Amino acid sequence: MKEKNIFDVLVIGAGPAGLTAALYGARSGMKTLVVAGENNSSQMTLTDSIENYPGFPEGIAGYDLLEKFQQQVSSLGVEILQRDALSVRALSARAEDGGNDDGVRLWEVTLGEQDDDEHLEYQTSHTLIIATGAMWRRLGIEGEEKFLGRGVSFCATCDGPLYRNKEVLVVGGGDAALQEALFLADFTKKVTLIHRRSRLRASDILQQRALANPKIEFILNARLLKIKGDKTVSSVTIKDNLSSKTMEIPTSGVFVFIGFVPNTGFLEGLLELSPSKAIIVDERMRTSASGIFAAGDCTEKSLRQVVTACGDGAIAAQQAQHFIEELEGRDYPPREPFQ
Repeated sequence: MKEKNIFDVLVIGAGPAGLTAALYGARSGMKTLVVAGENNSSQMTLTDSIENYPGFPEGIAGYDLLEKFQQQVSSLGVEILQRDALSVRALSARAEDGGNDDGVRLWEVTLGEQDDDEHLEYQTSHTLIIATGAMWRRLGIEGEEKFLGRGVSFCATCDGPLYRNKEVLVVGGGDAALQEALFLADFTKKVTLIHRRSRLRASDILQQRALANPKIEFILNARLLKIKGDKTVSSVTIKDNLSSKTMEIPTSGVFVFIGFVPNTGFLEGLLELSPSKAIIVDERMRTSASGIFAAGDCTEKSLRQVVTACGDGAIAAQQAQHFIEELEGRDYPPREPFQ
């Protein structure tokens, strides 16, 4: 039934969710391909030390842990393509030829670069597992892009040590913002946290810790207007939401933690997405399209961690296997009840 160029499962994304899905897929005997994505690197590579992943009590650098995942998957003979997924389309088949209930038998993924039709590549698979992750949401203000890597950061554990004994600013009011503010307070001179609302959204325990830290100052009901500097960041302009007055604050670094943007743009119109553009999945990681599963940070979920991404990937691969078995008529027949 299978042709040489048709995969059982094609995984889009090579972070913890995608690589775990590939691991389980390959170990289940499925013909598996991973599309890593040239422009979307896993968020875990920005983490200097992951201390809550089982088996590494002393912590491990995110890049090192991801490399271990890659080595294990590659050892099973799984190819990892460094190409971007541009689009996905369904290839239909008649029901009498073995098509699914909705007529979809195969999925075709277009790989390559935007505006480069000469070097496009097409890969076909019975199932897809979307694990494209998410990227940090940007402020979209003047100076943000200019000073990326020169004072503007989205990872305190990566860049925080560069600001030892200096004053920095954190933007956001959720768990990530307060966790990073507490981390930065350990070695910076002062941390100013700015949040656009009158109340923080972080968990109570994090709020208590941050409020009790004498090195953390809070400015609520305010937002950033501009990031200034010469070669590096030297100050920011903020606006009070209540009075509309502006104020300039000197700072050496701006750390932005205002949420994630799922990498799902190429799937709009194909899958059901949440208002934040995350993929809607059920407890089996099934999406709204038959034969497409999703895992990790690109899905609508309450906790985005390496360990939860791995769990999502394992479930998605298992469900893809069941889907293939049912497609080929290899699913287990119903058992007769005990007499």
